[in-house]
Amino acid sequence: MTTKKKNDSLFHSRNFNLVFLGSFVSELGAVLYSFAVSFYILEISGSNAFLQGLYLAVCGVVMLVFTPLGGVLGDRYSKARIMYLCDYGKGGTILASVVMMLMLRENVHHIVILFVSGILGNIISGIFSPAAGALLPYIVRDDQLQKANAFFSVKNSLQSIFGVVLAGILYTALPITTLFLIVGVCYLISGVSEMFIRYEYTPPKDRLTLQTVLSDMEEGYRYLRSRKAVIVLMIAALFINFFITPLFGNFVPYFIKTDLISSPAYLFDSFMKPELWSSILSMLVGISSLLGALLMTMKEEQGKYGMKIAIRFCVMALTVSVMAAAYWLLVARGVSLNLFLILCSLCAFSIGFIIPLVNIPINTLMMRIIDRSQLSKVNGMISIVSQALIPLASVLAGSVLQIWGSSVLLFFCAVGLTVSAVYFLLQPETRTF
Repeated sequence: MTTKKKNDSLFHSRNFNLVFLGSFVSELGAVLYSFAVSFYILEISGSNAFLQGLYLAVCGVVMLVFTPLGGVLGDRYSKARIMYLCDYGKGGTILASVVMMLMLRENVHHIVILFVSGILGNIISGIFSPAAGALLPYIVRDDQLQKANAFFSVKNSLQSIFGVVLAGILYTALPITTLFLIVGVCYLISGVSEMFIRYEYTPPKDRLTLQTVLSDMEEGYRYLRSRKAVIVLMIAALFINFFITPLFGNFVPYFIKTDLISSPAYLFDSFMKPELWSSILSMLVGISSLLGALLMTMKEEQGKYGMKIAIRFCVMALTVSVMAAAYWLLVARGVSLNLFLILCSLCAFSIGFIIPLVNIPINTLMMRIIDRSQLSKVNGMISIVSQALIPLASVLAGSVLQIWGSSVLLFFCAVGLTVSAVYFLLQPETRTF
């Protein structure tokens, strides 16, 4: 006699479908909105880069400040309810800004409206993110967490490849208010989807006060300090981002503006402008990340991930080291720019492929080994540190490029990743999870 095998498809789970659909629609709206706002501020301010940077800085700081509160709320109340209320709030804020922009036509009024809308939207995002990041363990089985994270990684890769292209098309084809109207509707659709998510949770017995918020934050901090395995995983994830961000955010544009543009000839120069090489490298990372995430959706759950993550981390460090050595040997010494472009493309593809093979298991392990009652708060803390480190990495990388040039920056990233990978590999906790 045989028993009927339980259907393991995540997309047969009503809750997962609702979360996936809501996330896809709202994050697509976020891509469209962030693209449009940046260009629109430049357009109506006479290409005032300081004003654009001020907008991004203010929004980033606001989100940073409110993320800890989001972590506390996410562990005390229904995560699904927080998500749909936040999406309704963000959609309503954007639609209200559309109405205000139609009523007040002056450019200065639009700038003020965008700043106010950005501040309110990032307050909401700070509350939304920790709850959304902690929901998966409540709606899928433990043995499905890896595939669930992998499918979300696939979604993110697709949005990174096609979302900006779609945003550029819509920005040039539609009035800004029409584009914002589409974004607002995206958030409302996401909120409707999330309203139907159902899972069991225990409501808090005490009221939410400033004292309980501070007490919950302190509790989350103590919990994090007491879990060495979580700290090791967190350090690994943070330093991957810290040393990878400058490669594509700082080095690639600088390389194109200095080495490539000044070169009398380069690979495919007959039909490609130098700036297109930046798009090619970004697309290679996006496509290979998509392939890596798809591979993870097909892999069965592993008993232990630690050593596999460490080995993949080391391979990533080796790839960046190859890129650094290739630049120094081929470009800095004037040997062959074209050969470096080929090797750099191969390295970009490899890095993009490895990133989901590292990040997806790390996210899965975090969801497994962190107590569910602390998951939103820990996610909030990780988010705060990562949001602070990535801009710091960009600033430091810009300074290194300005003072010492590309070879030193690439060497710095390669050494940093190698030291981080060896640290992770040698930790006793790596063999335990």
